Amino acid sequence: MNDFLDRCRGTVGTNHVLTAPGDTAAFLTDWRRRFTGKALAVVKPGTVAEVAAIVRLCNEFRVPIVPQGGNTGLVLGSVPDDSGTAIVLSLTRLNRIRTVDTVNNTMTVESGCILEEVQNAAAEAGRLFPLSLAAEGSCTIGGNLSTNAGGTAVLRYGNTRELCLGLEVVTPQGEIWDGLRGLRKDNTGYDLRDLFIGAEGTLGIITAAVLKLFPQPRAQLTALAAMQTPEDALRLLTLAQGTCGAALTGFELMSDFCLKLVAKHFAQLRLPFPQNYPQYVLLELSDSESEEHANAMLESLITDALEQGVIQDAAVASSIAQSKALWNLREHIPLAQAEEGKNIKHDVSVPISRIVEFIRTTDALLQQSFPKCRMVTFGHLGDGNLHYNVSPPEDEAPDAFIARQAAINRVVHDSVHRFGGSISAEHGLGALKRDEVRLYKSEVEMKLMQTLKHALDPHGLMNPGKVIQA
Repeated sequence: MNDFLDRCRGTVGTNHVLTAPGDTAAFLTDWRRRFTGKALAVVKPGTVAEVAAIVRLCNEFRVPIVPQGGNTGLVLGSVPDDSGTAIVLSLTRLNRIRTVDTVNNTMTVESGCILEEVQNAAAEAGRLFPLSLAAEGSCTIGGNLSTNAGGTAVLRYGNTRELCLGLEVVTPQGEIWDGLRGLRKDNTGYDLRDLFIGAEGTLGIITAAVLKLFPQPRAQLTALAAMQTPEDALRLLTLAQGTCGAALTGFELMSDFCLKLVAKHFAQLRLPFPQNYPQYVLLELSDSESEEHANAMLESLITDALEQGVIQDAAVASSIAQSKALWNLREHIPLAQAEEGKNIKHDVSVPISRIVEFIRTTDALLQQSFPKCRMVTFGHLGDGNLHYNVSPPEDEAPDAFIARQAAINRVVHDSVHRFGGSISAEHGLGALKRDEVRLYKSEVEMKLMQTLKHALDPHGLMNPGKVIQA
């Protein structure tokens, strides 16, 4: 492969073809540090033309390609396997914001742009890019699009798919498709854009995107509500939607155990209540009218919820600092669980109307088969997405518990399927859930996916072993 690597160096520059172990290590290990793969090299193109040229070289030499952005994924979708035959194609040098159009409310950005930088650029132009998630300081737009990332504002603005109007993509043959159209209506054939969004780099490489922008809200209010049961949380959601309408931007469910873990491992983060409650909801309003209007809506909602016994207490942030403090409670749950030790994560979605029954039923099933396991249940209740995580009993060795992951996954995923849900809501399938999903998709659906894969990537070079077994 020396000839191949030399030609890669001639295409992107010697400094951007990494082969030394010290240089490639960060690209080969997944974010949770559960798996480390091997690669022929890490190649870092700086333009879409260079991406296309590298893909053509990979076709010529039949070298598999693993596209990678910020490498913040949780399902082994952005790291190579342990064969050492693939290159990692890092897109972090494609990090330019090409245009901002405040009249059309769009922004054209390259796929290596960090999400937080895109948010900031939108804000500097007096606009809002609403995608928000815990890894926004390190994840990239290309990765967000490739996994159809969700986050905390899906309730109002939708997943990343809904925030994208057009794409630029390098095909598996090394051709460049320029679909960077900032159009909200375009009925001129198959929707190629949606083929590549959520495909995790298995059908082509996203190199740029036209993203939707929105007016900056005139007011953003954050509140934390305490209640007894998940049923109360659903009742609060119904009240909030009726009172606040489209102003309801975020609605996050957190159990008491989640926040006890946060307090245990991050002592500086404390609940604003004098006592603990079984369940909490963090909600956010984004109002386009005025702060007074937003305050009136929130006050009306909390008053009604208290009077109807839906919630027992509520704390409303009166400053940006207090709002950040409340959001920190939510965002530190995964970090606290990691500090607690190894755990088994599930990113699932269930119809909102069935979430309560799903939690109750699945909790009971897990306790029957794995007594004293500890449930870390939190997530985006407003759009039906739960992070339904399982930590080992306090008296069980973490490694022994993790050894039972397949059995625990089966209990959870079978239950998700019975409730009409999905075993991957926003993290994707990657390699981790590639085989698992075959248990829950029909043969027709799997054949359709395989047909698309074979048609677009006949040599199977694009992120092999991810999403679907070719």
